Amino acid sequence: MAESVRARLSELRRELHRYPEPGWCEFRTTARLVEELRDIGVDELAVGPEAYDPGDRMAVPPEDRLETWYERARERGVDDDLLEKMAGGNTGAVAVLDRGEGPTVGLRVDIDGLFIEESDDGDHLPVAEGFRSETGETMHACGHDAHMTWGLATVEAIANSDFEGRLVAFFQPAEEISGGGCPMAKSEYAEGLDYLFAVHVGLDHPTGEVVAGIERPLAMCHVEVDIDGTSAHAGKAPQDGDNAIQALGTAIQNVYGIPRHADGMTRINVGRIEGGTASNIVAEDVEAVAEARGETTALMEYAKEELTRTFETAAEMHGCEADVTVASESPRADSDPELVDVVAGVARGVDGVDTVVPTADFGASEDATFLMQRVQREGGLASYLIVGTDHPTSHHTPTFDVDERSLETGVELLTESILAVAEDGP
Repeated sequence: MAESVRARLSELRRELHRYPEPGWCEFRTTARLVEELRDIGVDELAVGPEAYDPGDRMAVPPEDRLETWYERARERGVDDDLLEKMAGGNTGAVAVLDRGEGPTVGLRVDIDGLFIEESDDGDHLPVAEGFRSETGETMHACGHDAHMTWGLATVEAIANSDFEGRLVAFFQPAEEISGGGCPMAKSEYAEGLDYLFAVHVGLDHPTGEVVAGIERPLAMCHVEVDIDGTSAHAGKAPQDGDNAIQALGTAIQNVYGIPRHADGMTRINVGRIEGGTASNIVAEDVEAVAEARGETTALMEYAKEELTRTFETAAEMHGCEADVTVASESPRADSDPELVDVVAGVARGVDGVDTVVPTADFGASEDATFLMQRVQREGGLASYLIVGTDHPTSHHTPTFDVDERSLETGVELLTESILAVAEDGP
């Protein structure tokens, strides 16, 4: 790539890095994407509720959080008409290029940040070079700034190519809370996709390495638990209370003892708890956030049912009631070997790629699997690929960063893979 293109990719990624927004609050981020896509000149651009049914969203945050980030976007100059279209947390966009007869190819990238305060250490590159997150509470600690850069640059490259067919680019919100994959997969834009490419940066694969398709992503669900008990004076009349904290403690101990399953691996974790008011009050209400994962969707369902049952029975044991709500979930979907072969073949000819790994276990969860599953169910092919990058610390840490050499690698890999299936099929 020309030096000017490399500089443009870096500039765009760094701008996006400075303004990370959490799931369903990506108001400024979406507006910036829309601006770029309009400049590219896509044939169709759907924003927020034009791109999916808002009723299909998962893990939508509380109204006060939505309003806070909405107003921040307004203060940063986002157009009022565009903001109004995204009101209520309807963020994200779908862009379409129609280029005559040919296959319909999907490209999915995610756009949200994480509630992690970015490091202010002078050795951290975003600090040293002036593009550290400006929000004070969120950062792109998983590379979604790079993903968006790939998505925009790939759409532009395809628009300027001799591509024949239809390209549908999904700029998906709320991946980190598994909230956005389902509505986009249910939308009209996911209908009739012959091929789908989803992509991630890094994941402990170094710069110069490409994984052509993941296998065995874990099916997962996020659950929210509310345990209601009865308050009482902890010294004078503890017998009159139904202790929600004691119930939660029993539940936490027991969920980690949920039996393994002969059909494969499961995971359980309680990640956050909150409740109680004072040391001398029997707590009447506590909340918890937990998750269940499984090697298959069926195993996740098993773990989810056991998790729910354990919370409910522990609450009952202590005279309390537990309300367990599934906030979001995602299924397992594996990459198709035929499309993996296409990506691997393309990767071998991409500048800067020195190692091509056909497939690798993902080891985590991703709601791109909703889109993959729909494409595969309707007879198409899907692959979730990884473009390696050297990252100084792990994903989801305050000092995460990407090697910007991977930006041009990702654009070339995605562009050439899309052109390859459009021209020759798998």
